[in-house]
Amino acid sequence: MFFNEKDARGARQPHNDPLVITLTIEGFNTKRILVDNGSSVDIMYLPAFQQLKLDPRRLCPFDSPLISFSGDRVYLKGIVMLKVIIGTYPKQLTRQLDFLVVDCPSSYNVINGRSTLNRWKAATSTYCLNVKFPIEDGVGEVKGDQVLARECYQAVLAVKENHTWTIKEKKEDKVEALEAVELVKGETAKVTRIGTTLSLEMRTKLFQFLKENLDVFAWSHEDIPGISRQVIQHKLNMDPGRKPIQQRRLVFAPE
Repeated sequence: MFFNEKDARGARQPHNDPLVITLTIEGFNTKRILVDNGSSVDIMYLPAFQQLKLDPRRLCPFDSPLISFSGDRVYLKGIVMLKVIIGTYPKQLTRQLDFLVVDCPSSYNVINGRSTLNRWKAATSTYCLNVKFPIEDGVGEVKGDQVLARECYQAVLAVKENHTWTIKEKKEDKVEALEAVELVKGETAKVTRIGTTLSLEMRTKLFQFLKENLDVFAWSHEDIPGISRQVIQHKLNMDPGRKPIQQRRLVFAPE
């Protein structure tokens, strides 16, 4: 998929307008949808949820707050899965998408972030105001609405709305720090790393388990004598009629 000047036809240039499109959500044409590559989640604002006449009982609890680019925190009404169609027949895609429903004022009805763009395998062009996505027999597309985009953008500037959201990391989702432990006393080369948040009992059991299974560690190249060809074999696709040329030897550090 690529974009050219033909894809920019209809867009008034030059411009810095956001990419605002229309999608069919639960059978309704839904306008004022911001395509935001910077947002890690898909957002539906509560007024849009109500205008679609969706049953509130479809909302599932979602306890992680949203954090905006400016650090503002918003708690959610819940998460809902909705049927979304992008494009026009016959070049369209239908997907079930999860939306986080937010109760705060917005000039937009919906924000589509990276998660949806990745599911569509879509490419976006803010210059062309266009979204393209692959389908079985070609490429579908949806054009942005430049008039609505400017209306929404002016409203956003007037009230300083935030529309780039990410889910706040839970403590258990963060990367755990590791520490090196010496498995063979006096041999500093034979070390491995374990988590620093383990309880003393779990740490002791894990350390003992690792010491009892030292034979599975490869501390040097000599500890890896080879793999049976019945398991895996590497072959070079060479022309037997060509003269071999020896290249200079490449040496890799043990690490």
